[in-house]
Amino acid sequence: MAGSNAPAGDESSLPIADDDFSSGGTAVRIASVAALGGLLFGYDSAVINGAVDSIQEDFGIGNAELGFAVASALLGAAAGAMTAGRIADRIGRIAVMKIAAVLFLVSAFGTGFAHEVWAVVLFRIVGGIGVGVASVIAPAYIAETSPPRIRGRLGSLQQLAIVLGIFASFAVNWLLQWAAGGPNEVLWFGLDAWRWMFLAMAVPAVLYGVLAFTIPESPRYLVASHKIPEARRVLSMLLGEKNLEITIDRIRETLEREDKPSLRDLKKPTGGIYGIVWVGLGLSIFQQFVGINVIFYYSNVLWQAVGFSADESAVYTVITSVINVLTTLIAIALIDKIGRKPLLLIGSSGMAVTLITMAVIFANATIGPDGNPSLPGASGVIALIAANLFVVAFGMSWGPVVWVLLGEMFPNRIRAAALGLAAAGQWAANWLITVTFPGLREHLGLAYGFYGLCAVLSGLFVWRWVMETKGVSLEDMHGEILHQHAPKAST
Repeated sequence: MAGSNAPAGDESSLPIADDDFSSGGTAVRIASVAALGGLLFGYDSAVINGAVDSIQEDFGIGNAELGFAVASALLGAAAGAMTAGRIADRIGRIAVMKIAAVLFLVSAFGTGFAHEVWAVVLFRIVGGIGVGVASVIAPAYIAETSPPRIRGRLGSLQQLAIVLGIFASFAVNWLLQWAAGGPNEVLWFGLDAWRWMFLAMAVPAVLYGVLAFTIPESPRYLVASHKIPEARRVLSMLLGEKNLEITIDRIRETLEREDKPSLRDLKKPTGGIYGIVWVGLGLSIFQQFVGINVIFYYSNVLWQAVGFSADESAVYTVITSVINVLTTLIAIALIDKIGRKPLLLIGSSGMAVTLITMAVIFANATIGPDGNPSLPGASGVIALIAANLFVVAFGMSWGPVVWVLLGEMFPNRIRAAALGLAAAGQWAANWLITVTFPGLREHLGLAYGFYGLCAVLSGLFVWRWVMETKGVSLEDMHGEILHQHAPKAST
């Protein structure tokens, strides 16, 4: 981003070259710790994959109850996302990270030791609140502490951490399942392997909480709290000494023009909601409506349904998560070079092709006496390849790019409320897709057809409404956003 040396959270444009940043390494380290919330976010979201069948068997519940148990964390995530921004503006970004770590820890032990399905639901909701909080606080904090020239790449660390968390969860699940001889077999201390899958989450939760003590508070929050000497110290570490007082003055000026954050911030003075808020909400909903989390929450069940064994399904799930990590690295390499909008358009095209392919294959599958589809011969292999190519298309585009855009596209005055609303919309959409999938296991052609349609619509939405933020100073971008009724299409 040329010409802006203020933290990404500031609506200021200072005449300092990017080369004047004192330590890009410091910004990377700080962003990496903040993004660890994303690792827990991914781990908590995906850990349920290895335990789905065991929970259904142990507690004797049907598909509807199973869908609710799997999706219960997402209800907590929506609630956590809606409240995180306002809490962070009151007690600070770092304090909210520590609270999220505690919630993850409580969820790990509560779910691991649950002996009734209601306890699984309760503690999954607790963990979900932590997920929702982390999903808001990490991109906001990273945007407020990142040098503009690498803001996109540092913002992408959130998604990289999420997919690493998903990979770690799948790998740990597979190892525990392998060691016990099955997810529903006793492993250690009389506890089944599926319970240890949840208990293992305590390790990254403690790590996240401890490392949160090693990073500085957001300079924007410090200025807002009138802790100017501390803000000066943090800004000096991030940006160097040059024009430090000008930076602080600019932050103070933008904060003086702001009211206390609330959902009322989202309304234009002339009435109605800012167009950029609808764009953020649309990006969040489409990110989930393409069905990505069906792959990550139910892939073991999915691949067993088409003829793979439980062990083979677990291995394929781990492979899929590795592909997700690698493609996220591609996005990090490209996002500040070719831009946000081209990546989204490429991703929408790839997702549409692969999902429609899967829809055709499953629509023509043979239904066995157990009600599960059977994909003999080449069709099963094609479905597996299409599913992994879908993950490639998502991982290099909609996965990381949406989080980057949500962190940078909203002006200071509406960031907390708009980011909270967009993240809550994302979790609500995630919940809807997750809770409905078990009932669609006998109609996979229809399910993937719907996800494919959403992929097509997502591309049209991006082409028409999403603005390119690469190469645009925050001051210019935010000024244009606040004075337009709806975002203009950008080519």
